[in-house]
Amino acid sequence: MTDTHSGSCLCGNVRFQVRGQLRGVIACHCNQCRKQSGHYFAATNCPDDLLTVEGLDHLRWYQSSQSAKRGFCGTCGSALFWKDTSAASTSILAGAFDKPTGLRMERHIFCEFKGDYYEISDGLPQEL
Repeated sequence: MTDTHSGSCLCGNVRFQVRGQLRGVIACHCNQCRKQSGHYFAATNCPDDLLTVEGLDHLRWYQSSQSAKRGFCGTCGSALFWKDTSAASTSILAGAFDKPTGLRMERHIFCEFKGDYYEISDGLPQEL
C-alpha cells in the first residue's frame, strides 16, 4: 500500500497530492523564507513524479533566485512550494498538508539568519 498525502492552500483553489513517503521536515531560517512567510519555512520534500497539483491556473511562481522559485496561490497568497530549478523534486510547506501528516521536524538550516525574536531550543541539529 502506498502512502498518500494531500493538502491545499487556504482558499482551496490549489490542491496537491503526494504518493509515497515524505522526507522529514526541515526548518529554513534564511532571509528569503523569513521574508516570504513572516517566520521560517518548515517543509518536506518529494520527487516531482510523485506530486500531483490541481488548480494550476491559480498557482503562481516567483523566481526568488537564479536557482530557485517559490510557488504560491494567486488567490489567497498561501505559500506552498519551493523548487530548486535544477532538481527533480519539490519542497512542500508542511503546514499546507491535511492532517494527519505523520511528519516530524528533522533539522534547522541557515540558522545564522534566524530572527532575533526567537530561540531554536528543540534540540534538533542546527546548520549555519
